Amino acid sequence: MMNRPYIFCHMMTSLDGKITGNYMETPEGDKAGDVFYEIAFGKNPYYQHQGWLSGRVTSDENFTFYKKPQFINDDQEVKDGDYLGESIENMYYVSIDPSGKLGWQENTLTYGDTKAYVLEVLTEKASNRYKAYLRRLHIPYIIAGKDELDKALLTQKLYDHFHIETLMLGGGGVLNWSFIQAGMCDEISIVMAPVADGDTTTPALFEKRDHLSDTTSVGFSLKHVEVIDEDIVWLRYQVKG
Repeated sequence: MMNRPYIFCHMMTSLDGKITGNYMETPEGDKAGDVFYEIAFGKNPYYQHQGWLSGRVTSDENFTFYKKPQFINDDQEVKDGDYLGESIENMYYVSIDPSGKLGWQENTLTYGDTKAYVLEVLTEKASNRYKAYLRRLHIPYIIAGKDELDKALLTQKLYDHFHIETLMLGGGGVLNWSFIQAGMCDEISIVMAPVADGDTTTPALFEKRDHLSDTTSVGFSLKHVEVIDEDIVWLRYQVKG
């Protein structure tokens, strides 16, 4: 039995495998975006997950909008270890933020019709004043790793402390690939929009970066193919190994 959540990577892509870009503003992109949302967050979401996880850049681009943390001068020294906050039975937005940089303004966010509670993932590099800032906002945080993210420890804590049994991995491409290569992703779910823009500067579904991952290939087994609304394809793959 796994002592971590079942993790599925759910993403929308263009035909050329991009997860952001001009194609998202097209009618085809809009329609595929609706399909993506309904699968993950609709009235009857397919996976019935309790949280979704994204990297710092994704959080900044979509939720904190590059705001800076608001520190105060009289912050007290906080205790070592995790800050679990209040126990809730709802959706968590799990934000990977190793050094503690995101400027949250409150402890919840809204994505479409979905309300989620923010849960920060830090390493020991995060400063005392950043952790004090999160505590003032009643944002729980997990310490997972000394200098770099410890994915196994993170997912175990999500399972043990927050009762997250199914977790959506939602990018970006670097985070997606690093979890897959670490053996921490079980399934890939791709909503493919029938459109492309050819942009070579926008991120792809999976990307290798520096020491976080490499170009060692990973195989997948096809589980499901479904055509939705004539032109949109929903693909599901099991990660081999």
